[in-house]
Amino acid sequence: MVPLMSLWIPIVLSAVLVFITSSVIHIFLTYHKGDFGKVPYEAGVRDALRDAQVPPGDYAIPYAGSAKAMGEQGWIDKATKGPNAFLTVIPNGIPSMGKSLIQWFVYCIVIGIFAAYVAGHAVQPGEDYLAAFRYVGTVAFVGYALALPQNSIWYHRNWGATLRSMFDGLVYSLLTAGVFGWLWPS
Repeated sequence: MVPLMSLWIPIVLSAVLVFITSSVIHIFLTYHKGDFGKVPYEAGVRDALRDAQVPPGDYAIPYAGSAKAMGEQGWIDKATKGPNAFLTVIPNGIPSMGKSLIQWFVYCIVIGIFAAYVAGHAVQPGEDYLAAFRYVGTVAFVGYALALPQNSIWYHRNWGATLRSMFDGLVYSLLTAGVFGWLWPS
């Protein structure tokens, strides 16, 4: 067994590497450009939401409130007529990236901790690069990618966007695994 605290360098270094790589992917590469589309008559939609004073939060349109209400004719009529949407409203103003970037880095650390925990119990000190790589890469992929399809399954998020983000997760998990394999204690 490898104690978790002896893996703090690969945990932090892999988080830094993933953080930098994700920045490069989203700033310089363009394959996420089509993840969101423009709403037709955007100004009118924005005016309607502003006039309704919709506070930041997650919403369903039409909203049922319960499974039972989804069986009632009024809700069925609304859903049939449409449009149907899942809507996330964020606070007004220019979005600040600082808070999101800090949360993303902490998330990368957390994934590294879980990967280190599992690998630390499965891979002995001095084992070869690929032993640590395999366990860390698997756990990191689960953390970075496997929860994403839920949004496409339940909230109808575009499958292309989900698969592109899962590809990012694969890249992040391979980088994480590579750092741990390289720095695995002997």
